[in-house]
Amino acid sequence: MANQIAAGPEILAYVREFSLREDEVLRELRQTTAELPGGEAMQVMAEEGQFLAFLIATTGVADVLEIGTFTGYSTLWMARALPPHGKLVTCDITDRWPEIGAEYWRRAGVSERIDVRVGAAVETLEKMLADGYADRFGLVFIDADKANYPQYYELALRLVRPGGLVVVDNTLFFGRVIDPLANDADTTGVREVNARIRDDQRVDVCMLPMADGITLVRRR
Repeated sequence: MANQIAAGPEILAYVREFSLREDEVLRELRQTTAELPGGEAMQVMAEEGQFLAFLIATTGVADVLEIGTFTGYSTLWMARALPPHGKLVTCDITDRWPEIGAEYWRRAGVSERIDVRVGAAVETLEKMLADGYADRFGLVFIDADKANYPQYYELALRLVRPGGLVVVDNTLFFGRVIDPLANDADTTGVREVNARIRDDQRVDVCMLPMADGITLVRRR
């Protein structure tokens, strides 16, 4: 029995031929983002965007929180999966990158579902809790600066409702999590949140070895 599939370019092309349903608006935003400095590395894979949309559609979630917008490619995937009355709150440190995505959100007809909050994410999330957003969201997607992942995780658990999902991106962090020489703040943050989730009896957990590592957390 094979332990792992090596997903090289040929396998990825096969997956995209038989599974990916990325329309013109999504594809154009992904291509635009890839042309930015570091854009391709910071953007979620198309398959991951579709996976997030699948989770939302399958669970019937109507309230989503995204921590880390960048150009809003994952935002667009998730917003399109919401029901017409659904709402997605997305947080970023600057409005520079979300402004790129705004035109694509408009073209896709989902701008009214998206609420962009600009500022330091920890402060934004703490303010949301103070404003009565505890237990509000059906799904929280964490994909921001890695050094603060442990704080984002704890805040996300207070913002997601019981039975809801917290999806943590980059939990394998380009393989750096197993590199003993990698001790930068981002790698340390990912290692810490992985250990915290593993030992957290408040949740059910499943780490998926796809993309750059995706961990699914269900609040009990």
